Amino acid sequence: MNSLLIGLIGGLAFALVASAAVYVLMRSKTTGDKAALELDRQKNLSDIYAALIESKDQARRLKDEAEDEIRKRRTDLELHEARLQAREEAMKAQEAELPARQQALAAAEAAMHQRQQEAQTQLDRLASLSQEQAKAEVLAKAAQEAKELTASQVKDIQAEAIEQAERKAKETILNSIQRLAVDYTIEATTAVIQLPSEDIKGRLIGREGRNIRTFEQVTGVDLIIDESPDHVVVSSFDPVRREVARLTIMNLMLDGRIHPGRIEELYEKAAGEVERVILEAGENAADKAGVGGISAGTLRTLGRLRFRASYAQNVLDHSIEVAELAKLLAQELGFNVEVAKRAGLLHDIGKAVGPEWEGPHAVAGMNYLKENGEVDAVTHAVGAHHHEIEPETPEAQIVIVADAISASRPGARRESLDQYTKRLTKLEEIANSFPGVDRSYAIQAGREIRLIVKPELVDDKGAAALADQVAKKIETDLQYPGQIRVTVIREIRAQGTAK
Repeated sequence: MNSLLIGLIGGLAFALVASAAVYVLMRSKTTGDKAALELDRQKNLSDIYAALIESKDQARRLKDEAEDEIRKRRTDLELHEARLQAREEAMKAQEAELPARQQALAAAEAAMHQRQQEAQTQLDRLASLSQEQAKAEVLAKAAQEAKELTASQVKDIQAEAIEQAERKAKETILNSIQRLAVDYTIEATTAVIQLPSEDIKGRLIGREGRNIRTFEQVTGVDLIIDESPDHVVVSSFDPVRREVARLTIMNLMLDGRIHPGRIEELYEKAAGEVERVILEAGENAADKAGVGGISAGTLRTLGRLRFRASYAQNVLDHSIEVAELAKLLAQELGFNVEVAKRAGLLHDIGKAVGPEWEGPHAVAGMNYLKENGEVDAVTHAVGAHHHEIEPETPEAQIVIVADAISASRPGARRESLDQYTKRLTKLEEIANSFPGVDRSYAIQAGREIRLIVKPELVDDKGAAALADQVAKKIETDLQYPGQIRVTVIREIRAQGTAK
């Protein structure tokens, strides 16, 4: 099409030039003027050439425009073909996805149909119930859902609270312990007296046992003189009475005059000396603890703890340490420091009161302090430090914690192998008494009990509840130092055989 157009344009230009030439020749023949003819011929030839060149330029321009038009149309055609191809590919992809969509739609329709059937079944069942039955069923279902939701939320809240409380408690306790330095002196409270010679033992016995009978009647202790020649043993359940007897024997050996009259004299002297030591010990303890305003009678009773020991701890030293720990904990937590340290110092005073004060030593100490004019906040903390009464104040809780920290220090408490074995056996018996427990193990020297439960009987929520129940049972039925961690393990195993 392009070549044909260019040919037509060129032929037209050539025809015009030829016509002009013929016209010129005819005119020249007519006029007969050669000179004029030549001039006209040359002029006409120039015009013809100019016209020819112009026609060629025009033809070239027309050719270029035609080619541009062709290229533009070809580009548009290619774009149109590309769009058509893309649409065709999209249609093919949609056709490929169509079966999957149809299957998903069919599954959705089936599920909807199933739900409709279940809803219809539920409606039919509810329609057969009375109004009260339907109401009760709806309430029961709502209660179960609320219970499950509440249990889950409570578990999360408890876990978060325990984590925060443990972190804060550890920081507070560590800060308090680091600020407290107490040297432990483990004292032997058995009154074993070394004798300088065999002669002294015979003189202590006296003629026909007269001296030893007088000694035991005056002092109220048993004097054990065995076959060993170099010592005697003073036996009494009362540590103060035992100490008075020990000093009496020491004074008799120094004096050298051993007879019933002298025994009575030196006993009175030893008793007075021990009373002075007791009062001084109580005053010193109050000074070390920074507690003032304690009556002389209470100080004297407190000082009697100087001659008592609990396991390997001297009870008076333990009381001073509890007072210091209680003070530091109260400072860290922002509670009443004076009440905390005063109750900490006096918390075990019930161990030194007489038999007229009945009950556990915590309760006896509380009643004794009330009788001697102590404030209610202090007496309450003293009575609650072993949970004989429920602790109701922060200071009471602080004394409980301080007492546990002091008692759980390395070397502070020792127990016999028999007691240790009985305690761990009882711990496992408590754990095994709960339904769903397969077996249990006491580990970490009795500081942790691990329960292996049957997974078909105890679910995850039940495992958490079981841990709390066992912990409360241990707190109620068992006496133990420090804390015991309860860990419940629920494990499911599946097996397969490859052949």
